[in-house]
Amino acid sequence: MPGTSRDLTRLRTAITAFFALDGFLFAGWVVRIPAIKHQTGASAGDLGLALLGVSAGAVLTMTLTGRLCRRYGSHQVTVACAVLLSLSVALPPLTHSVLALGAVLLIFGAAYGGINVAFNSAAVDLVTALRRPIMPSFHAAFSLGGMVGAGLGGLVAGALSPTLHLAGLAVVGLLVTAAAAPTLLRHEPPSTPTLLHDEPPSTPTLLHDEPPSAPTPTPSAPETSRRPRGRTRGLVIVFGLIAGCTAYGEGAMADWGALHLEQDLDASSGVAALGYTCFALAMTIGRLSGTALLERLGHGRTVVAGGATAAAGMLLGSLAPSLWAALLGFAVTGLGLANLFPVAVERAGTLAGPSGVATASTFGYGGMLLGPPAIGFMADWLSLPVALTSVAVLAAIATLIGVATRRAVPN
Repeated sequence: MPGTSRDLTRLRTAITAFFALDGFLFAGWVVRIPAIKHQTGASAGDLGLALLGVSAGAVLTMTLTGRLCRRYGSHQVTVACAVLLSLSVALPPLTHSVLALGAVLLIFGAAYGGINVAFNSAAVDLVTALRRPIMPSFHAAFSLGGMVGAGLGGLVAGALSPTLHLAGLAVVGLLVTAAAAPTLLRHEPPSTPTLLHDEPPSTPTLLHDEPPSAPTPTPSAPETSRRPRGRTRGLVIVFGLIAGCTAYGEGAMADWGALHLEQDLDASSGVAALGYTCFALAMTIGRLSGTALLERLGHGRTVVAGGATAAAGMLLGSLAPSLWAALLGFAVTGLGLANLFPVAVERAGTLAGPSGVATASTFGYGGMLLGPPAIGFMADWLSLPVALTSVAVLAAIATLIGVATRRAVPN
């Protein structure tokens, strides 16, 4: 078990590497989807069905991964899922039918969902051991990895076939895993206090209105006992709802932001692409500054301020008559949403260990899946700008949940 500051620093570096790798590999796959569509001869509908394999694999695996983390340890499961993710990212270009593509994407999605639960569980343990709210920094690494993966994919798309490109990503993934895995495998997760009972907490709260102070160490429960029960389960679900509201916005911005700028504000395709870039860059900046923000405001105020900021930003981004005002709104939305998901996952993990992380992640992934089709249906019934205001509505709901739960979780 890591006991020195140097050990904890090494663990932080290794876990950060896996977060960045996850974003890098996923973004690298996403930018090659058009080429894979052409290769398999899939229609838009067929491709959509095949892509459900990623979602189905992730959702089905998340709960199972929580159990595996309790049984074998989050560090071991992180490494195993990283190997599977690295290998599976090379498989889509080897398929030549929609059915085969869906099958390999099911494997890829399972690895993606699994590693998200595992390394978030490992991060939660480290956050508590360090007694600093550093969870946003891990998610910033994921965002940075995604930006690098997407940028690199755009650069090599004209020079490399999808087979060579994704095979190269697999090699990179295996090399990063080989470099970071020994640190995780040498050390058990740090002991963390957990809330296991249904009684109201008698200690100061974690979603509170004061900056977090160092928690009083308590004997850690065996990992196998860290399962949400009763009131704790309800709180985990509440934090899962915050994660879902946040991820809904991320999914909506990724799929509909550029179309709104191009269709409703007459932006060129190049300028329209800036919409998601502004959003993603602002989210990354927000996460990089998230630890300082949490130390200054505390978890409760950060959630409330972030949700309110995102709601205001999305109202501007969706309803503004000016292109540049809309771009500003997208950036403000990214800043607001940046730290809601990391805080929600951290709180759920503090309450219930890997099971809590799995529940919050499943809600979050469900929100990301629900967002794009929900926006599409609402756009058909009403209009795209009005449909995008649903992101603001859910951000406001996350704000209200933050207010209601700011005294619900102990230190």
